[in-house]
Amino acid sequence: MDDLERTGAEITAYYRALDECATQRHHFRHADEEGGLWYIEAVPDRGELIVIKQAELTAAGQLHRYSWEHLEDEHGGLTDQAIDPGRDPLEAIPAEEFQRVWTR
Repeated sequence: MDDLERTGAEITAYYRALDECATQRHHFRHADEEGGLWYIEAVPDRGELIVIKQAELTAAGQLHRYSWEHLEDEHGGLTDQAIDPGRDPLEAIPAEEFQRVWTR
């Protein structure tokens, strides 16, 4: 395994561990400038909220999902930046709303 593969495996393992061990989950929605909606599931880790699942519903109705199982593709990828609901333009939503989009 080369360094790039090892780094990818470590990143995947980190997000997977956060997802599988989370005891508290937060859900948010964000509208982008193109009319798309972003749905986010985040968990606390070391004092920050880390996005572990992210779904983009484009204005054209396409759904792109990212998590430890699918980190990125030609349309985008799971953010590697912690979020701050007090500073970022995010709207808190119920877990059920997130799940409806995620499982669509």
